[in-house]
Amino acid sequence: MAGILTGSVSILAEAIHSAIDLLAAVIAFISVRVSARPADKDHPFGHGKVENISGTVEAALIFLAAILIIYEAIKKMIVGPELELPEVGMGIMGLSVVANLLVSRYLLRVSRRTDSLAIEADAGHLTTDVVTSIGVLLGLLAVRLTGVQMLDPLVALGVALLIMHTAYRLTRKSFGGLVDERLPATEEQLITRCITEHMGELLGFHELRTRKAGTQREIDLHLVMSKTLTLEEVHNMCDHLEQDIRGSLSNVTMTIHAEPCETECGKCTVVCPLRNNKGNGADSK
Repeated sequence: MAGILTGSVSILAEAIHSAIDLLAAVIAFISVRVSARPADKDHPFGHGKVENISGTVEAALIFLAAILIIYEAIKKMIVGPELELPEVGMGIMGLSVVANLLVSRYLLRVSRRTDSLAIEADAGHLTTDVVTSIGVLLGLLAVRLTGVQMLDPLVALGVALLIMHTAYRLTRKSFGGLVDERLPATEEQLITRCITEHMGELLGFHELRTRKAGTQREIDLHLVMSKTLTLEEVHNMCDHLEQDIRGSLSNVTMTIHAEPCETECGKCTVVCPLRNNKGNGADSK
């Protein structure tokens, strides 16, 4: 209504952006509910990737919003802008900044607490809204002070470019989960640290693979242990490692494949009957 009343294409751009964000919030709401469902017969690994699909769809909607804004801005530049009552637009944009700032900060806190990609995406949308609304507000102020009405569609183009950048980042993050991109390096370092803290009880590990689906992290690796250990001792070590890693990372599902050591090696530091009997140790891979 403010865009129609003032004739401001930058306010109409923000209206389009906010309408797309509303639709994206509905998609996020549905995806969070679906992804929270437990694993079942048809989905033994759970429903976490629904959030990644949601994020990709939201990014596509943001791209669509940017294209619509660019179209309207260029059309306004060709026809010639006729901005009226800029004070009304400035008031509306001021209210928009406050509302989006409050909601985006709250959503960001929730996304960090729940590790939800869908909620993080929604928080990112609203954070972008804050920035673009401030841009529109400053643009309207500049028009009011200078009388140069061409600033209005130029601000709308700037809003569109910023929105497209946000959509690109969201696409990259969401699509990474769909193609089983590995966990961030900082998280893999935590996993490695949890394992290497027990060197001396185990010999090493390899074939570490990680991925994330929604909020669920999936980790599998090969663990090398002395072949003199009993099945129960190996099992207890695997359980202990799982507990350590779950203490560092949330929502973890782990698969550990235990392997026996090789006996022809002099580098092993594990106390082992084979070393005492043969004078050599077990090999870590």
